[in-house]
Formats: sequence, C-alpha cells, structure tokens
Amino acid sequence: MLTVGGELDMDTAPHLADAADTLDLPGRTLALDLSAVTFIDSCGLNALLALRHRVHLTGGTLELIGLCEQALHLLDLTGTRGLFTLHAAP
Repeated sequence: MLTVGGELDMDTAPHLADAADTLDLPGRTLALDLSAVTFIDSCGLNALLALRHRVHLTGGTLELIGLCEQALHLLDLTGTRGLFTLHAAP
C-alpha cells in the first residue's frame, strides 16, 4: 500500500510518480490510500490516470482508498470515476 497525504496537485503529483517508480508492480494490486489527501487538481488526476495505466499494462490493478468528497466530485466531473476501483477509508 502506498499512502498519500496533503494536496495532490501540480507541485506534488510528480512525487507520486517517483514513489510508484520504486514499487514492483507487475501483476499486483496497488492500493493507494488517499484518505489524508485534502485536494486533487487536474495534475493530480493525470498522475492517478497515468499510474492506473502503468499498473494495468503490467497486468495489475489500482485501488483508490478513502477519496475525499472533492476528489470524488472531480472524478464525476471528468467522467473518470468508472476507471478506478474505489474503497471507503477503513
């Protein structure tokens, strides 16, 4: 599991990609705990979409855990909610 906190935006989205680069993803499920994320902008969404694409290319899956209401609204506005497997925060 990879845990992300704060804002996922233009300044921080590259750090998500860097952290994911260190993981062994082929054929695995990557659970991304976003319950401590307070805001996601279009750059953050693009980082999530790119990570989803990368994980799927290797035969794995990406699960997003604990998205805030703002992030869920962003996914709805962009029509991308259905691309992700979503789980409530534990």
